[in-house]
Amino acid sequence: MYYGYIRVSSDKQTVENQRFEINNFANMNSIIIDGWIEETISGTKNYKKRELGKLLNSITEGDTIICSELSRLGRNLFMIMEILNICMEKRCKVWTIKDNYRLGENIESKILAFAFGISAEIERNLISQRTKEALARKKTEGIILGRPKGRKSIKTKLTGKEENITKLLNEGVKKTKVCRLLKISRNTLYRFINASKKCK
Repeated sequence: MYYGYIRVSSDKQTVENQRFEINNFANMNSIIIDGWIEETISGTKNYKKRELGKLLNSITEGDTIICSELSRLGRNLFMIMEILNICMEKRCKVWTIKDNYRLGENIESKILAFAFGISAEIERNLISQRTKEALARKKTEGIILGRPKGRKSIKTKLTGKEENITKLLNEGVKKTKVCRLLKISRNTLYRFINASKKCK
C-alpha cells in the first residue's frame, strides 16, 4: 500500500501544497495513494505521540510512505534516523519528493542501515556511561541512592481511596464487600484500618 504523509507545524500553514506534490508525484509514477495521514504538529514532538507513530505501527512489508521531504518526518537527525530504521526493519519504503530520497533494497539503504546500527549502539553506550558517571558522582557526594532500607513506599493501592473506604465502613458496608468493590485483598484493607487507628 502507498501512504501519503503530510505534516505542517501550525494552523496557519496549509497541507494543500504537500498534497499537490504527492498527488503529482503519484500520477507521474502511476501510483495510487491508498491512505492519507495529515497532522498539524511540531516535528520536534516525538513521532510516537503523533499520527505518524500509528502509521509506523500499522505498516507491513512492501508498504511505501511518500512525503514531500525528510523534514516532514522529524526536525532532528536522530528522530529521522529512528523512523527510517523502523521502516527498514519492517521492509517498508520511504520516498521523498523534494530531496529525491529513496529508502528501499538498494545499496545506499544497506549502508544507511549499518550507520543506524552503529549510531544506536554509540547512543546506548553514551547513555549508559553518563548514568554510571552520575551515580558515581552522587555516591562520592554522600547521597544515598535508592530507597533507604526499611522504608516503605508512601504510595499504596489505597492512596486516594481513603475517604471512600472510611465512608463505606462508617455506613456499615461489610469488609468483604469493600474488598470486592475496590478489588483489594482483606489483608490490604485490614492494614489500612490498623494504620487509621494508629493515626487517631
